[in-house]
Amino acid sequence: MRDSLGRWPLVGRGAELTSFAAAMSDRECRGFVVGGAAGVGKSRLAEECLERAAAEDFRVGRATASASAGAVPLGAIAHLLPAGVDLSDPVAGFAAVTEELANRSGQRRWALLVDDMHHLDSASAMLLRQLMDTGVLLLIGTVRTGEPYGDSVAALRGGDAVYRADLTVLSPEQTEELLQAALGGPVALRTLHELSAASGGNVLYLRELVLGALHTGELAEDGEIWHLREGRLPNTVRLTEVIGARVATADSAGRPVLELLALCEPLSLADTEALAPAAVLAALEQTGLIRVTQDRRRTTVSLAHPLYGEVLRAGLPVLRRRTLLLDQAARVEARGARRRGDLLRIATWRLAATGTADPELLVQAAVLARHAHDYPQTIALLQALPEKHHTVVTGLRLGEAFLETGRWNQAEAALAQADTLAVTEQDKLAVALVRTTNLLWSNAPITEALGVNAAALDQITDPAVRRDLTINEGFLRIAAGRPAQGLALLEDLETEVSDASDVNAWVRGAWMKPAGLALVGRTDEAATWAERAHAAHRQVEEHALASHPAFHRIPLVLALTEAGRPAEARREGKRAYTELTAAGSGVRTWMAVLLGRTEWLAGHPATARRWWAEAAALARPINHAMALRLVLGGLAACAAVLGDLEAAETMLEEHRTLPLRAPGLLSAGEERLGEAWLLAARGHVARARSVLTAAARTAHATGHLTGESLLLTDVARLGGAKVAARRLTEIAQTCDGALATARARLAVALAADEPDQLLQAADTCEAIGADLLAAEAATAAAHAWRRTGHPRRGSAAAHRAATALARCEGAGTPLLATVEAAVALTTREREIALLAAAGNTSKDIAHTLTLSVRTVDNHLHHAYTKLGVTTRRELARTLGTPPRGAQPDHPHRPS
Repeated sequence: MRDSLGRWPLVGRGAELTSFAAAMSDRECRGFVVGGAAGVGKSRLAEECLERAAAEDFRVGRATASASAGAVPLGAIAHLLPAGVDLSDPVAGFAAVTEELANRSGQRRWALLVDDMHHLDSASAMLLRQLMDTGVLLLIGTVRTGEPYGDSVAALRGGDAVYRADLTVLSPEQTEELLQAALGGPVALRTLHELSAASGGNVLYLRELVLGALHTGELAEDGEIWHLREGRLPNTVRLTEVIGARVATADSAGRPVLELLALCEPLSLADTEALAPAAVLAALEQTGLIRVTQDRRRTTVSLAHPLYGEVLRAGLPVLRRRTLLLDQAARVEARGARRRGDLLRIATWRLAATGTADPELLVQAAVLARHAHDYPQTIALLQALPEKHHTVVTGLRLGEAFLETGRWNQAEAALAQADTLAVTEQDKLAVALVRTTNLLWSNAPITEALGVNAAALDQITDPAVRRDLTINEGFLRIAAGRPAQGLALLEDLETEVSDASDVNAWVRGAWMKPAGLALVGRTDEAATWAERAHAAHRQVEEHALASHPAFHRIPLVLALTEAGRPAEARREGKRAYTELTAAGSGVRTWMAVLLGRTEWLAGHPATARRWWAEAAALARPINHAMALRLVLGGLAACAAVLGDLEAAETMLEEHRTLPLRAPGLLSAGEERLGEAWLLAARGHVARARSVLTAAARTAHATGHLTGESLLLTDVARLGGAKVAARRLTEIAQTCDGALATARARLAVALAADEPDQLLQAADTCEAIGADLLAAEAATAAAHAWRRTGHPRRGSAAAHRAATALARCEGAGTPLLATVEAAVALTTREREIALLAAAGNTSKDIAHTLTLSVRTVDNHLHHAYTKLGVTTRRELARTLGTPPRGAQPDHPHRPS
């Protein structure tokens, strides 16, 4: 985090600063005035402009206008007036001030910042305009939108000689840039979404929200990313005072409207007109306290900013709150509660007012809340339902809402209770579907979920329902890391949801089938199924006891990535992640996992690290071990490739604390990537290959063809191409994705060490967006050309490698580090040199490689001679390997 949050960086105002630069260079310009609502950053921009004017050799000064200073002629700028000037005659006095300031500045112009100049008194405004017109002064001023001011102040803003900039609130993208600069690190997207929504892009409000969250510990950094804990954003005293003062500008006739909006917004125009006449509403809109929106024939009213409601609600007495809520519920009921969301609103208002509501109304409202993916509200409504009114359906709704919010134990309790109420076979099926999903995502062994499914099967005789449970078993087995087994059970899954006997069983099967297809290399089928499932879920969403339809984009991202279409995967994944975040769906964790994997395979470790950090921030609070096994391994791999070995080790330490369980969706070997790449970064290349080879065997045993291909490719990249090439070629012949073909070609080319083949492999990798693989292939080709006496071709290949590597976000791998430096090194010399460069002693190296210390020293001596170095520090620098710890240079000697 930055040492101080006292002054935030200026972001998103590039166009305005460019305009000010033009103003300074324009000798005819007399002023630069910044307008905008309170809190959008007018003063911060004006201060930056004043600093830039000082850097351009302007003499600078500043003044702050205020209501109190405005009551005194020249009160705001009195401290700037030359001593001894007689102002009893304003005309002569102003001329004397102008002459004195001109003499004092010489050839330099004055730049004067006047903040809140709408508060200026007329005399100050007239004098400033005279100074501007004579060219003595460049005025930099701020004016709050909507504030009244006199003609004299208006004259300061008018004319072609005054440049104007009207600031608006920050966009979400600008908010992210500002937060990252202020906090000194990336911010989780959920956190960005919440802060952007709560602040409305208002810089002042945003700053106070961040300060409040930092003070209470609600906003914290986990070593990778800043994120908010779930719950309400804390305000600060200053924020409450600022907003309170803003709301206090409403007259007493408008106060009831603001209070009701704080509790019940948005409201129809008719509801607000029941509390105040049209003239009062117009005044509230004019002052920027409410927003009136016309949508076809419907006119709605809401507060102009989300935080106004926070402050208003905090100040409402209990009985006043109760009266407002019950009166509004009665108004909506009186007109028939005809709109779709009316029942939900009535139930919510009555529950907030009295702590209870009509049971039937609570159930209906919970259905509407679930349809809107408002899981916390669904939980609140159903928990308020008296026990005797609970049914299988309400238990399912409650259990599913707990599942979506990561409260797995409470979900299991609600679903177990629903199971005791289930009588019909269809009810038993419905409970089993949700209950097994809950057990799957929790840390329970997969055998528990399969056991629940089997127990339900034992109680059911209807062939259609039994088949639905078979579909559910296929879903479970793919998610648990057995794609071939699961696909066999889903082989005859209907292609259309309309042909399915149960919507919920079909949605689950159609979600996991494309994931299984992608894992076994049938990427075209996988993408087709994922698109089909997404469209079908949108059609039946109201009847589906499953997460948001956007979760079908998760297997689509996996399929597109393995098909060698990372740009499409990235686009679809980001769009779906935004949708899932807005809906508060817990399954978004897996979208972040898959997007991190996509970027890793594209050779973009910094972006992959960002997505995996996002996933970790979501998974840690609910102890989602299945996701964390992949995420922490991925984070360690990214950190290692980026040279951050300490962070990589920290991630692996946390990884070792996770409960052991059977492989999950992608964790059949891939969770060991971090372990392998940290070993490689430390120079233990042979051990890294051993880890990856063992991981590849695990992937092979569980049927993860694409995972096996990924792991064997890394074996090839770390010097094991001759061992891995054959199996990678076999996989490429089985898989239809372009990525599998590119991996096989790379391994074959590395094994042959033939430059033309390596460049062809680089072409193939580059065509599918695998930038790091392309850079490594081209680098190897450059070495091969130079080794065979073709320096020009080597230089051309090296240029190609550099172009690809520039897209790889600072990645460093042994292949990139050693090919150029270790031109004449043997395989053994290169391996020992890497270990030595990483800070290992000769004795440690000998123990690792099962050699004698004397043999190690002989190889090191040869490597030093060939590379023209004399110390281990020089060796590390030449090989591009980060040494472990800061050790002093010393000539090579046995150690």
